[in-house]
Amino acid sequence: MLPRGRPRALGAAALLLLLLLIGFFLFRGDLDCERSEREASGGGGDPGSLPRSLTPRVPPDERPGPRGTAAFDGDRPAGPGGHNGSDCIPPRPPPPPPKCELLQVAIVCAGHNSSRDVITLVKSMLFYRKNPLHLHLVTDAVARNILETLFHTWMVPAVRISFYNADELKPQVSWIPNKHYSGLYGLMKLVLPSALPPDLARVIVLDTDVTFASNIAELWALFAHFSDKQVIGLVENQSDWYLGNLWRNHRPWPALGRGFNTGVILLRLDRLRQAGWEQMWKLTATRELLTLPATSLADQDIFNAIIKEHPWLVQPLPCVWNVQLSDHTLAERCYSEASDLKVIHWNSPKKLRVKNKHVESFRNLYLTFLEYDGNLLRRELFGCPRPPPPGAEQLQRALVQLDEEDACFEFRRQQLTVHRVHVTFLPHKPPPPQPHDVTLVAQLSMDRLQMLEALCRHWPGPMSLALYLTDAEAQQFLRFVETSVVLSARQDVAYHVVYREGPLYPINQLRNVALAQALTPYVFLSDIDFLPAYSLYGYLRASIKQLELGSGRKAALVVPAFETLHYRFSFPRSKAELLALLDAGSLHTFRYHEWPRGHAPTDYARWREAQAPYHVQWAADYEPYVVVPRDCPSYDPRFVGFGWNKVAHVVELDAQEYELLVLPEAFAIHLPHAPSLDISSFRSSPTYRDCLQALKDEFHQDLSRRYGAAALKYLTALRQPRGPT
Repeated sequence: MLPRGRPRALGAAALLLLLLLIGFFLFRGDLDCERSEREASGGGGDPGSLPRSLTPRVPPDERPGPRGTAAFDGDRPAGPGGHNGSDCIPPRPPPPPPKCELLQVAIVCAGHNSSRDVITLVKSMLFYRKNPLHLHLVTDAVARNILETLFHTWMVPAVRISFYNADELKPQVSWIPNKHYSGLYGLMKLVLPSALPPDLARVIVLDTDVTFASNIAELWALFAHFSDKQVIGLVENQSDWYLGNLWRNHRPWPALGRGFNTGVILLRLDRLRQAGWEQMWKLTATRELLTLPATSLADQDIFNAIIKEHPWLVQPLPCVWNVQLSDHTLAERCYSEASDLKVIHWNSPKKLRVKNKHVESFRNLYLTFLEYDGNLLRRELFGCPRPPPPGAEQLQRALVQLDEEDACFEFRRQQLTVHRVHVTFLPHKPPPPQPHDVTLVAQLSMDRLQMLEALCRHWPGPMSLALYLTDAEAQQFLRFVETSVVLSARQDVAYHVVYREGPLYPINQLRNVALAQALTPYVFLSDIDFLPAYSLYGYLRASIKQLELGSGRKAALVVPAFETLHYRFSFPRSKAELLALLDAGSLHTFRYHEWPRGHAPTDYARWREAQAPYHVQWAADYEPYVVVPRDCPSYDPRFVGFGWNKVAHVVELDAQEYELLVLPEAFAIHLPHAPSLDISSFRSSPTYRDCLQALKDEFHQDLSRRYGAAALKYLTALRQPRGPT
């Protein structure tokens, strides 16, 4: 046994040794920078060490010839020894921009997957930023629909969004053959000087596959390093691609040394416009395409060809502002000596699956922002007065008026919550227009994902599904779909993620999101725990045509609902098989034992014998599953959690004089599952039920204001026993 006090002495010695080692490595980093500077100015260096700098040098024999535009003529900026800069972090970085200066950022984005990448990129920017941001998004129609909805519902303070139509820019670059996986969109950074507002002088341009690990204001501050003639800030390409030695017969585009990577760009737009940038890049591309079949790296090839000819245009940036994780990356030369990486660039088609011995560390940084709760980024920039996001002031006034001592405070706050919404979270191909087509509309949370495969087998038509998930759960859902043979094969299913916020399930807000994104003339308003008859999709389309609903007839087609208490049972293929199971006790009319009022008006006895659609009358607490036109009334968002959310919608349909028609061959069957938290709260909490009753009272008051005397019949619902949905 060691004497008392000996362990403490050993611990102190170990700590001292650790501090000495840390100091040694930090001091060695300073020496490395000094040694790099000495080598660049002609001093000696270790011939066996790896090259420290990844920024290109301008050899004396590579002085450009007379070709080019006279507006760019001038002396090359040269540091000691004739090189363009140093990878070592400058000992005296430029001062950050003023606290409230608006930073301009441009991103080109197209499609569903790229839109998800943009959101992760923006999360990383917002996490570190201390300045207001103006995002200039060049998008196709798909990305605009996604991102416009997302940023409108995200309501991030001091962030402004402007959209630019990529389709209008395509003709300017479509003549350039491009082998890069980004397609035409990979060339659109070339046209930003003309596409962005003419009064915009400076902009940071980013690829969608970069992740920030630092405040973007530090990158903006590097504009201060530009000389009077420099117009582009870039980090050197961290591979040997442009050296042409990666494989036999490899013919890259011309570049200065290793060339530059265009995943992160600082652009002086004002100088580019004055100097005739559009003419320059088009002439350069045209000339090079005489001997090269296409661009391999999209806009990057053309940028490099221009810089090769006019090297004074570029301001080399420290390598830490674009650490490139490509297949043949030399980025380790950068991050092995840098103490503070700024931007990680996943510039390989393999993205996070790229082969790199340090990829796990970089992947963890990316996953941190991928799964980070975006609600936490709704932070105010105090001291920077900016117009609030649209609707924010009205929302704040409504929230202030709530009484936190009110027993129903959570109900009232939940219905005011603006949830972030990411529509078409996964690639989606809209169905071709058909006059009688029907989209199944439903909502679900993470605990109902297992229903999706069975639902896809039963319903071959389009679906619009709203999912209530956290940011982390959204990624689990993505992996779930990608690994499912059934789900990954269906691109006519539109998944819309509504990000979770608050303690109560916003069921009607979810339904409204799914309903709003349906693209067919009619919708089947269902729930995720119901399986429709195998033939229902085709039968509904035929019924809509037969009943001539397209002629302006306002009707809600009722799909009778049944349930089984068995987790395993043979699903009926026809009405005759269903009736046999009903008679045998394997099936029941839906909630016959808990809440028969909810579906009694369907008149199941009449349905057994019916051969043609028949009318039924609205009754208190009726909540059938219906097929209605897409422009039907939306659901009342005040109803959250469990109770009366669907009943209120059917009341609204009746108030607007929709006739209720029961279809004789239609049916859907509810499958058993564990009760939700909201159902358990409804059953166990008198306060929960009292709050639901208060919401019902307010709903009826609103009906009276909107429909007058016609709403009197609905007041009877207040005198009925309290019931569920």
